[in-house]
Amino acid sequence: MIRVVLPYHLRTLAGIGKEVTVQVDGSVTQRSILDALEATYPMLRGTLRDHVTQQRRPLIRFYAGGKDLSNEPADSPLPPAVAAGAEPFIIVGAIAGG
Repeated sequence: MIRVVLPYHLRTLAGIGKEVTVQVDGSVTQRSILDALEATYPMLRGTLRDHVTQQRRPLIRFYAGGKDLSNEPADSPLPPAVAAGAEPFIIVGAIAGG
């Protein structure tokens, strides 16, 4: 099982706690985790990725293994500790303002 930490606004939308687990079959990548997350919590569809292009939303960031993976290819394998469930895949909702 893959551990995923979500920002407050997405937890509220989905009605879930800070951390959830999802089952990923095959390679553990950003895409496979987001696919599993959206399949388990359909109300999150379109909040993390654009419906058409499947690209990450501008104010959403992804972290794993202490690194910002937001600009990495969606199909790149994630660190082994994330794939093993030892470390979470962290989704952060950035705040913009002026």
